[in-house]
Amino acid sequence: MNKAAPQPTGLTVHNQSRILDISFDDGASFTIPFELLRVYSPSAEVRGHGQGQEVLQVGKRDVGIAALDPVGNYAVQPTFTDGHNTGLYTWGYLYKLGAEQSKLWQDYLDSLHAAGFEGDSGRDAGAKLHFAPIGHGHHH
Repeated sequence: MNKAAPQPTGLTVHNQSRILDISFDDGASFTIPFELLRVYSPSAEVRGHGQGQEVLQVGKRDVGIAALDPVGNYAVQPTFTDGHNTGLYTWGYLYKLGAEQSKLWQDYLDSLHAAGFEGDSGRDAGAKLHFAPIGHGHHH
């Protein structure tokens, strides 16, 4: 059995600057932008139901957190200002987002570029993914 995952010792939502400060009992502390939290939501809506089914999130630069609810002693469930509220962020997942933030951020920007957005325009409010219509499918 490996050592228990680090537990949070502090969690602060900064709505003006749109960042979440979180510190852990192993001494690590992270400042995670709401946008990163939102685009890497662990919800099925964002992550899909398996590898390669992730849904690229766009236009989230100015997303806020309207509420942050505790879930047991292991996670929090934010309600974002765009209405998204189905992601359960475990302490381990928040730790991973903080520790791997620069790589995750670059992966996100690379994904936006691959989807045809110039610079970081995919982060702007109102940015939309443009899909070529295939047959008579339905929209989500």
